[in-house]
Amino acid sequence: MPVTTDITATYRGPGKVVGRLLGMGQREDRALAFLMGGCLLIFVAQLPRLAREAHLTGQALDAKMGGALLGWLILAPLALYLIAGLTHLVARVLGGKGSWYGSRLSLFWALLASTPMWLLYGLVTGFIGPGAAERLVGLMLLAVFGWFWISGLRAAHRGPQ
Repeated sequence: MPVTTDITATYRGPGKVVGRLLGMGQREDRALAFLMGGCLLIFVAQLPRLAREAHLTGQALDAKMGGALLGWLILAPLALYLIAGLTHLVARVLGGKGSWYGSRLSLFWALLASTPMWLLYGLVTGFIGPGAAERLVGLMLLAVFGWFWISGLRAAHRGPQ
């Protein structure tokens, strides 16, 4: 299935999609592509906010974009690999039977599948700015990401992988 179809299906049943992705076999290149695609889209989602901040403060937009690019495409993937590893260890302590790959895939897929919410959040923060709308969309983003990640972890640690 195309990634966009899988993202849409994730909003209906995230555990099923992660289970199907795990059933396709362990492909580290696929997991890395999900991670980097998600980080790239989140970087793009930050651009309206960065442009607003640069305009309001008089700072250089290119410096802000460079920092965000470094953060989302270099540092965030490293941190997310670490978080996935720690999550796997916690899942094993709680009785999970999944693999390291399943823990990574569930986190990376949750990040990629939640990018439509990240893009909405970026538009709200860029065009509306701080306020109730930003907080509401931020809470929705956090809830969607958490739902996808927990559902994916449950699917990944349900049985032997």
